[in-house]
Amino acid sequence: MKKDFYEILGISRNADAAEIKKAYRKKAIEFHPDKNPGDAVAEDNFKKAAEAYEILSDPQKKAKYDQYGHQAFENGGQGSGGFGGGHMNMDDIFSQFGDIFGGAFGGRSGFGGGGGPRRVKGSNLRIKVKLTLEEIAFGVEKKVKVKRKVQAPGVTYKTCSSCNGQGQVMRVTNTILGRMQSATTCSTCGGSGQLLDHKPSNADSQGMIVDDETVSIKIPAGVVDGMQLKVSNKGNDAPGNSVPGDLIVVIEEIEHDTLKREGENLHLDLYISFAEAVLGVSKDIEAVKGKVRIKLEEGIQSGKILRLKGKGIPNINGYGNGDLLIHINVWTPRTLNKEQKQFFEKALTDDNFIPNPEKGDKSFFEKVKDMFS
Repeated sequence: MKKDFYEILGISRNADAAEIKKAYRKKAIEFHPDKNPGDAVAEDNFKKAAEAYEILSDPQKKAKYDQYGHQAFENGGQGSGGFGGGHMNMDDIFSQFGDIFGGAFGGRSGFGGGGGPRRVKGSNLRIKVKLTLEEIAFGVEKKVKVKRKVQAPGVTYKTCSSCNGQGQVMRVTNTILGRMQSATTCSTCGGSGQLLDHKPSNADSQGMIVDDETVSIKIPAGVVDGMQLKVSNKGNDAPGNSVPGDLIVVIEEIEHDTLKREGENLHLDLYISFAEAVLGVSKDIEAVKGKVRIKLEEGIQSGKILRLKGKGIPNINGYGNGDLLIHINVWTPRTLNKEQKQFFEKALTDDNFIPNPEKGDKSFFEKVKDMFS
């Protein structure tokens, strides 16, 4: 069982943003790889602290965690940003939270015992992926072609002399409180710690080329329109000693011909004839996961809603499936032949055809209220 995020940082559940940040910085410095070279346990604790801070520092993610715990970010749930289980990528940690360490490690957010060159992260890429309702219901693996900036074959870089490969320059300022030391991004190399040494003829001024790559994206069941998924390290490279950015996948849902989605529930308008409503009938309907046979009772009324449990869309966090709601609509013919017309003319005076709703029959507005309650 995963350890509670509040327990990892050593704070109470009522801790505010400043307390959360302060607790994380304390833990990060305690278990920082530069301070604990070769210590696998310290590195694991360092990653766990970063994962806890990544969730608790975001108000929306914190609210989900407070309500559902770790389960809110499992089975493809959004929020953990691709991290999880103490297996965060070190480059991601320093890219996102390196500023929190400040000057605790010589002003650099890199790691590795002796102060090697700082690794910068490339820019993210964003694409849209269109999904049918069936693909959303089952989950799907999509292969997409992405144009990424990568370092050109044969390109070489040299250590930046301005920052000695650190990517940052230390500045000392005299203040009324004494000498203050601060770190700023090196303007010569842009923070990469390296400068272009040899540029191939097909590369741009930074030694980069654009390359087509086919990326496989596993999309979990239950995603919603507008949701964003992250594929780590499939964004653009950056010059020099760098790690790739991420590929941000935006979900776009294709509207279904007959089924309308409302969260995890699905709605279907079913039109039946007057004769079918009077006599009752069995009908096959198209649900998102195949055909379903339903039985319509004799005398079924237009406006009745049938609920098929579990025939909707899976919850993305693994809390079961929604329902399929079938809205019954009795279709009235627009034209009648002479014989049919005579039948209904006689029915006008037949007491059996006079509307007589039972006390238990709900009005249209009551049915709508039930649907959204």
